[in-house]
Amino acid sequence: MTIQILKSIAKDGQVFSFGQLYRKTHIKKEALSVILSRLEDRGFIERIEKGKYLIIPLDSEKGSYTLHEFVIGSYLIEPSAISYWSALYHYGLTEQIPRTVFLQTPARKKKSRLNIFGLDYQIVRIKKEKFYGLRKEWIEEVPVSITDKEKTIIDCLDKPQYSGGIIEVTKALKTGLLNQKRLNEYALKIDNLSVVRRLGYLCDRIGLPLALPPIKSKKYLSLDPTMPSKGPVNPKWRLIINLDTTFLDDLE
Repeated sequence: MTIQILKSIAKDGQVFSFGQLYRKTHIKKEALSVILSRLEDRGFIERIEKGKYLIIPLDSEKGSYTLHEFVIGSYLIEPSAISYWSALYHYGLTEQIPRTVFLQTPARKKKSRLNIFGLDYQIVRIKKEKFYGLRKEWIEEVPVSITDKEKTIIDCLDKPQYSGGIIEVTKALKTGLLNQKRLNEYALKIDNLSVVRRLGYLCDRIGLPLALPPIKSKKYLSLDPTMPSKGPVNPKWRLIINLDTTFLDDLE
């Protein structure tokens, strides 16, 4: 019975939910919970989070096998996409290895931070209108959604706290071989004037020409919102330059 159940659920992928298994087998929920508990004890499956399980290959030991973190992340909530610092690192746009896997989603989830197999996952909920600029990549034979390079840059400027900082975003802008037209389009589409300001200032400093609109607001915003709002101002982009920008000289 155990092998039959495993074979049945494995046809749909290595990760499954309690609900999927219930609909497939029609076993009473109480009995199904017992079966899953026994399968986990015997090392056939491992729980990812409440109600979601990973099938362990027969030639692997319990606790020594896991899927790629992006694949696991893609199963945590749908729709979603690998994004922010994780996407920067995926594209080789940063040398800093994030200790957290970042995902964005327009959907709701009770817990935004999860720890699975010793790795932290941060789920960032965004407006539906901001969920664009995605591409599919095959990782361990599983299609995973990842924000493209240009959207990754825009997202990191939208929420720098999930990007490793403005410095990492600037390096990515300089070295990322980006589609400037798409970057410009995404900056306007995200409907966040602070993104336009930060992007405009950084592109001016590194010599990347974009057709961004002039800033009409008289209010000044911080270049890096994660740091104290102290420093010189840039009148063109209405920004408080609240971090040491000498690193930009090495990129010019």
